[in-house]
Amino acid sequence: MSTNLKFIYFGGEPLGVPVLEELEAAGLMPELVVCSPDRPVGRKQVLTPPPVKVWAESHGLPVWQPEGFRGEVAREIAEQFLAPYLTAGVSVFVVVAYNHILPEWLLTMPRYGAVNLHPSLLPALRGPSPIRSAILHDTPELVGVTVMLLDAEMDHGPILDQLPLMIAPEHWPLSGPKLDNVLARTGGELLADTLVAYVTDDIIPQEQPHEAASYTKKFTTADSEVAIDPFVLPAGDDAWRVWLAINAFAGMGGTFFMHNDTRIKINEASFTNGELSLITVTPEGRNELSFREWLASIVAK
Repeated sequence: MSTNLKFIYFGGEPLGVPVLEELEAAGLMPELVVCSPDRPVGRKQVLTPPPVKVWAESHGLPVWQPEGFRGEVAREIAEQFLAPYLTAGVSVFVVVAYNHILPEWLLTMPRYGAVNLHPSLLPALRGPSPIRSAILHDTPELVGVTVMLLDAEMDHGPILDQLPLMIAPEHWPLSGPKLDNVLARTGGELLADTLVAYVTDDIIPQEQPHEAASYTKKFTTADSEVAIDPFVLPAGDDAWRVWLAINAFAGMGGTFFMHNDTRIKINEASFTNGELSLITVTPEGRNELSFREWLASIVAK
């Protein structure tokens, strides 16, 4: 794809890097990458750059890491920092899983506004957790990607294009990390095509049917608790709901159940022919062990 398109990329996890890779494959590279500041990670609290920053710097791209855009001081800093890029021809912002809300004054700075990749079929599953919510609530028909324009409301702006992801029933549910990656790759390809078509006026933005909107929430640790009696594992629909939760929260802390006031983390499980099996677990304060070993240990007590 040959284009003189100049854009600034606002990106975060988990979609930010694979989408950048798809844009690069299409011949589209940002003038600037905006991402979260480095954060302390792990028990030793080692200051660690976000993956988007690592990718950008490995490709020789400039990186900006503002703490946010609230307040007049933040606005003044942003306007001064971004002005040279806009003067040099940046005409659109591209936003993918960015970790901060972009205020309206920022969205309107470039000529073509801010284009966002959202991993659902809008107006369904607006909000912070569309991918994991689709898994948890067993709605594969809502899985897909939407390229849209950002406005002052959450996931509310006009749609430029969208694409459903067709998942065969025997492959559902995908684990959260796998579905993250599939949607990032699919969405990155769609974004590359849509972005060029939009800035060359080959796409007319379409208003969302707002009356059909549904919303997701930011998950907490409590949401990842599942109801399990270790002596009689759930069956039927109950087993399926646990399996959905295990896949939905994979890669973001995982699921757990409580036994005698002790948290038991589920590390590995399987679901075959309607039967749920737990393979490995980590009891609170202990090392990982097989579910059978753990079960034998509590029976022995």
